[in-house]
Amino acid sequence: MSVELNHTIVHARDNRESAEFFADLLNLEITAEWGPFIAVGLGNGVTLDFATVPADSITPQHYAFLVSEEEFEAAYAQIRERGIEHYADPHRKQPGTVNHNDGGRGVYFMDPAGHAMELITVPYGGWPS
Repeated sequence: MSVELNHTIVHARDNRESAEFFADLLNLEITAEWGPFIAVGLGNGVTLDFATVPADSITPQHYAFLVSEEEFEAAYAQIRERGIEHYADPHRKQPGTVNHNDGGRGVYFMDPAGHAMELITVPYGGWPS
């Protein structure tokens, strides 16, 4: 068997708030709830398991998601409708827009716990030839 990422734990101030924010934005399903975790399933079988922890214990992380053009358009419409601050770059120097890196589109925004989220339609470096 090859090595595959199965799940990762995402610290949140409120696991339900963060899981629902992410699931609603990307039209994903909450797949399970057990103990302190609320899991959101991704298309490749990986889950993000949101766990409530004290706010001062959260170390902001960066999570990047490769999405289709249609998924990007739907999520970006939600970002604009909800008034979520977003940027074309990770340094937040280009507010309110998207980038066109590698011939696709990308956007950066923060989740409710302060994690940096990124949506891209083309992987870094472009699609393999």
